[in-house]
Amino acid sequence: MARSAKTGSAGLLQWIGLALIILIADQFTKVLIVGYYNLHDSTYVTSFFNVVRMHNTGAAFSFLAGASGWQRWFFVGLGALASGVIVWMLKKHPTQSLFCFAISLILGGAVGNVIDRLLHGYVVDFIQLHWAGWYFPSFNVADSAITVGAVLLILDELRRVRRGG
Repeated sequence: MARSAKTGSAGLLQWIGLALIILIADQFTKVLIVGYYNLHDSTYVTSFFNVVRMHNTGAAFSFLAGASGWQRWFFVGLGALASGVIVWMLKKHPTQSLFCFAISLILGGAVGNVIDRLLHGYVVDFIQLHWAGWYFPSFNVADSAITVGAVLLILDELRRVRRGG
């Protein structure tokens, strides 16, 4: 099925717009946290949720956080490369709604965390979930968008396989 260049452009703009909304929400919340919290400050919200300012120099769940500093530029490069690939995929498949929704969430989150690494040398995390003395690693809006996007990518692939193509 052929699609017009106009449909492709409109679709691409829609998905880039979604990524931009995620990016703005992520950066806005991080500006608030940096402005109002010192490192490790915490506010009790519920019996399972705190707002806390943490700095993550590593990747997900602080993977490589203890490395000597090379990981900052590695993750900046990886995020930039992933962003380029995602934009290319959005251009190529703008009408695949669930797929594009998922990778747009990932794009917005990836760019948000890259901006943190460039500005601060670390990612600002502030959402802390806990239960009965167990604490999940702190995360942020970008991490949430990346996680939801990854889950939706899996769902999209399962749906595609079920349809047989």
